[in-house]
Amino acid sequence: MTRSLPPRVEAAFWFSATALGYYLLASLSLYATKGADNIAAIWPPSGYFLALLLLMPSHARLPSFAAMAAASLAANMMAGSPLWTSAAFSLANGAEAAIALWVLRRREAGELSFMVPRSVGNFCVAALSASTVSAAIAWALTGGSADFFLSWLTTVGLGMLIVTPPIIMLARLAESKALRNMPLAMRIEATVILTLAALVTTASFSQSQFPVTFIPCVAVVAAAYRLGPFGAAAGMLVVAIIASLLTGQGHGPIAGIDAAPKMKVFFLQFYLLTLLGTVLPLAALLVVRQRLSRRLEQSNRWLLQAEAAALVGHWRVDLVRWTIHWSDQAYRIHGLDPGTEMSIEGSLDLYMPGDGTRLRQTLEDAVRDGVPFEYHGQVIRPHDDEIRDIVSHGSIEFSRSGRPVGIFGTIQDITETVDNARALEAARNSAEEAANTDLLTGLPNRRHTLAFLERALIGARDNGAPLAVAIFDIDHFKRINDSYGHAVGDVVIRRVGQRAEASLRDEDMVGRFGGEEFVCVFQRSSAQAAEIVAERVRKAIEAEDRSADGPARVTVSIGLAVYAGEASVEDLLHRADEALYRAKREGRNRLRMAA
Repeated sequence: MTRSLPPRVEAAFWFSATALGYYLLASLSLYATKGADNIAAIWPPSGYFLALLLLMPSHARLPSFAAMAAASLAANMMAGSPLWTSAAFSLANGAEAAIALWVLRRREAGELSFMVPRSVGNFCVAALSASTVSAAIAWALTGGSADFFLSWLTTVGLGMLIVTPPIIMLARLAESKALRNMPLAMRIEATVILTLAALVTTASFSQSQFPVTFIPCVAVVAAAYRLGPFGAAAGMLVVAIIASLLTGQGHGPIAGIDAAPKMKVFFLQFYLLTLLGTVLPLAALLVVRQRLSRRLEQSNRWLLQAEAAALVGHWRVDLVRWTIHWSDQAYRIHGLDPGTEMSIEGSLDLYMPGDGTRLRQTLEDAVRDGVPFEYHGQVIRPHDDEIRDIVSHGSIEFSRSGRPVGIFGTIQDITETVDNARALEAARNSAEEAANTDLLTGLPNRRHTLAFLERALIGARDNGAPLAVAIFDIDHFKRINDSYGHAVGDVVIRRVGQRAEASLRDEDMVGRFGGEEFVCVFQRSSAQAAEIVAERVRKAIEAEDRSADGPARVTVSIGLAVYAGEASVEDLLHRADEALYRAKREGRNRLRMAA
């Protein structure tokens, strides 16, 4: 409000606002008590001053207290009160404002907000505490009666409870420029509602024939419902002013009660307090409900966006009514338009044959055991017969008696993830195969052959399975390369590998070890069987028909070693290698067994 002013000018502004406003309200209130029955239901200056204290900066409060004391002293003396009584009243009114401010600062971390039920409760506590202390001070200093104490407590308390809220809310609306930016239709509605509240209250309290004090309550509740806390506070203020003035002048149902004047005052105060205790919390709760409604709407919107982005939907099976509910994204995952009528049996029919049966069994097991579950399967979209991979997670909902009443779960389209995993697995297998395959012959390379032989050796050592290994290479291969070139040499190596592989049994393996050297692994073979197979390999290579542009005859020399308890692959290969060298020394194109 005045934050852009220099501190001294700002303090002067609040000093003047306090002095002028407090004096005028105190004078009018004291004048109103001089009516027919000297009725004073509320003390507006207390609420006005507390509102200013909550709005002004801290450095302006001390001067404002001085202004309030001076204004109160002047108003009381102008009304005919003695100096000592006026000073006592001023001291009590100053104390009540200080105590209310202190209680609010202790209970409220930030600014006081009438939009929050807890803050409304704290404000009521502060007003009640301040009015009690104020009444005690005034009663002690003036020697009043018990009725005086009770009257002071209620009038001051109502003054703060009724006057403070609308002033604070109106000031903050003006400061935030909300009033200026308010749509014209809303301004007109607020004006009409508050005007109707004033007219209804005037009509109700200007006659005493009919007890219609409940009608203004309806108007204030309507103001709270349509305008929120400000409407409730403003409507309450309108009703309090009109009801107090008309009752003080002897009009209305309360003034017509056959009772002492003080009882009429107490009844009017009880009426205002009851109305206040109804509409202020109601308005705050309405604001809370509106905020929760907006948050829920926003959360639902975010949930739908998140489900669409993550391809995740949610569903719920009602086990009591035997119905199923899908979110929009769940419909899209199944290839259906959102809102399409769906039954439990119909939803199971959308799954691949067998998957629907497995899902039904999964749900039955989950209901029986009461534990969460996870299900992977495939659905067939009815419009285009596209198959989609899905994963669903769910949990059981129980009633208070522990009976399962529903199943809530999520469903996610993981088709892209599954396809990527399959492609990755294929690429991994392809890379692993390439890493284990000799590019020239297509046979297992040295790495793969050694790994295969290592596993076979472990099986032979642990289980006693027969095992033999043969090493062979092409006779006079250097001469072939020198005579026909390396291209022909590569053809010879490839053909030798193919003939060797074709000669082996299914449980045996041949791999290229490097250059023109190959290794055969014979599993579950006795020495005699391994020798027969190895000899078949040698003869098949020797008997192969040759092309005109290659060597007329290709032979191999083979060294064969049968497993005899060797500790390592290297030891077994070393024995076979020694047998190979013996075959070469003895003329090549022959098989020799290791010793």
